[in-house]
Amino acid sequence: MAVGCLATVVLCAFPSGNVYAAQITARTLTLQARGAVGGSTPDGVVNHQFTFTIPSSGNLGSIKFLYCTTATATDPCIIPTGLTTASATLGTSLIAVFTSAVSTSANSIYISRTMASFAGGAVTEQLLSVHNPTATNQPFYVRISTYASTDATGTAIDTGSVAAATSTQIALTGYMPESLIFCAGAAVSKTGGVPDCSTATAGNIHFNQSFSPADTATAQSQMSASTNANSGYSITVNGPTLTSGSNTVTAMAAKGAGVRGTSQFGLNTSINTTGTSTPAIPIGVTLPVDPVANGSNYRGQVDSDYSTVDQFRFVSGAEVVNSNSLPTDSQIYTVSYIVNVNGAQPVGTYVTTLSYICTANF
Repeated sequence: MAVGCLATVVLCAFPSGNVYAAQITARTLTLQARGAVGGSTPDGVVNHQFTFTIPSSGNLGSIKFLYCTTATATDPCIIPTGLTTASATLGTSLIAVFTSAVSTSANSIYISRTMASFAGGAVTEQLLSVHNPTATNQPFYVRISTYASTDATGTAIDTGSVAAATSTQIALTGYMPESLIFCAGAAVSKTGGVPDCSTATAGNIHFNQSFSPADTATAQSQMSASTNANSGYSITVNGPTLTSGSNTVTAMAAKGAGVRGTSQFGLNTSINTTGTSTPAIPIGVTLPVDPVANGSNYRGQVDSDYSTVDQFRFVSGAEVVNSNSLPTDSQIYTVSYIVNVNGAQPVGTYVTTLSYICTANF
């Protein structure tokens, strides 16, 4: 009789007691400037801001930041040359608020708080005064791990790595010289909302009608100016009154209103009314100075002899506009001209050539 033996092998798996850390997600390291030192400056003392998401919930007391030349936790951690966290302190701490930072070696620092439950989620932590690696264009890595303990000891709860690099600093140098931009013409327009002298049209301007003792003839022109001169600029009008041979139209030596039937040539930089002419001048303009003076970057203003509505004057060499002895951005000035004549005004074509001179006071 044969006898058989049955051997039964039972294989069972038992927990080993090992706990595997979860992966920290959404990890970034931003190298931030500190004073005049750029964040990625080699050998620079700057700020390092970390943002990441902690996946696990439970007690949280500390987070360690370990600076290495490689990211993988199983690799030996070699300190990036020149890097040190020895003088680093805790800056901004958001969400899971930490209260202190402790550097345990040249490349290791942890932040701590009273151990408390944390539900997981995004955090932002900033380390101030971290000394970057000395090499230019040097990548480095920071291994992040979280702990229930307040001193980054024990088993890590969650882990992850971030990468950053120093970089060559780009130094740009430019020079702003003394500047005066000035133009005059029949019209000056804006480009992108800024007065643009390249748009200035020709300065050959005809009055709107023949001269008559029964009505006021009008015309208009524009000019624009800007300067970085410490004492700003002034603009004067220069030239003769209207002449035809030996015949002239009388220049308005004193500021006054236009009076039909008298001999008058004058100008102003204002928005006039139908009390002067119909249509009122200037035409198609709502601001005599555009943009208006604001006391900061727009400082151009019209002289009081030329800024009153329906009051005109013409004196060659007189200042029409100034920038209040300060530098200013570009503004457009619209100048209105009037001519009145008496009934005996001789026949002829009356002409004047006016030069507006802008003087920058450096």
